[in-house]
Amino acid sequence: MASDKIHEGVAAPDFEFENDRGEIIRLGDLKGKPVVVYFYPRDDTSGCTRQAVEFTQLIDSFSSLDVKIIGVSPDTAASHEKFKAKHNLKLQLAADTEKIAAQAYGVWVSKSMYGRQYMGVERSTFLIGADGTIARIWRKVRVPGHAERVLEAVQSLSR
Repeated sequence: MASDKIHEGVAAPDFEFENDRGEIIRLGDLKGKPVVVYFYPRDDTSGCTRQAVEFTQLIDSFSSLDVKIIGVSPDTAASHEKFKAKHNLKLQLAADTEKIAAQAYGVWVSKSMYGRQYMGVERSTFLIGADGTIARIWRKVRVPGHAERVLEAVQSLSR
């Protein structure tokens, strides 16, 4: 199982996807700078919107530390573009429509709601250090205050 291989201190799996502007983004191209990659289930749902808005509110603090933030979900690039415009989001969103990154990072999991089993994204965040290794992992993220906790972890990396 992929999630057994993903832990702090290992090389972050690379990915290449279309972002909300239709550009190709590659994690490997960002090596040399810390990157926050957060996986979320779906554009424009209450929890996912709140999470993206909280990261956007702190975007200047992350940028001042030269940290990129990439939100990843199975939604399309077109969906991401609408989601960003509707909520004035200031971060990059990547379209993992084939769930390649979600599987590589171990966040494509069996979930249950109202007694029904289904596959979906487990809300998770990965702080990837400038050297390309995973510095910190948050799984089963609770949204309120999460972006602030990630920023604190980034600040402790740069000390």
